[in-house]
Amino acid sequence: MMNESIPQVKVETYQVSKNGSHYCGDSYFIADTEDYFLCVVADGLGSGEYAMYAAVAVKEAAERFQNQEVEEIMSQCNNALKSTRGAAVSVLKIYKKKLQFIYSGVGNIRFYLYSPDGNLTYPIPVNGFLSGKPQSFKTGTFSYQPGSHFLIHTDGISISGIKNIFSRSRSLSDISSYMQMSIPPSNDDATYVLGCIGH
Repeated sequence: MMNESIPQVKVETYQVSKNGSHYCGDSYFIADTEDYFLCVVADGLGSGEYAMYAAVAVKEAAERFQNQEVEEIMSQCNNALKSTRGAAVSVLKIYKKKLQFIYSGVGNIRFYLYSPDGNLTYPIPVNGFLSGKPQSFKTGTFSYQPGSHFLIHTDGISISGIKNIFSRSRSLSDISSYMQMSIPPSNDDATYVLGCIGH
């Protein structure tokens, strides 16, 4: 019998609301099991209380349907956004034993995966947002190398030179600190999930 080494996923998260408001229009949900790692990020349209309601609806749907495939998670998040102002939604699911991840995104949330050999994977999201209307979803399946870093962030964060940021340091805390210093005073809700997929 062979012992199977299952990759561990370490994450750092950061979130700030627009102008320090009590209501944050961004949300994220993370689940980490032996088989998979799931990260769902939502950016409710606009800001304030109603943007928060939309973002929370996505978070609750993601938690409820976390065991499903990515396309089904997206569909359930879309259903949850009926009677809300809508949201941009991004779903990342890493299958640890297969060394694969599946990604789907609608709207202005960005995702990057940086591999140890210096390659940057950047799936292009579908334009628009989810609001409960019937919609088809574009999903992509990719392989990854252990030791890869990933970043998902909402549009309250504008980053240039992402490859340079990743190549500077292998430490999540160092990358996270650098990113926080680069974020301007908050004129929008801002959220990121930064991670490393270990060996």
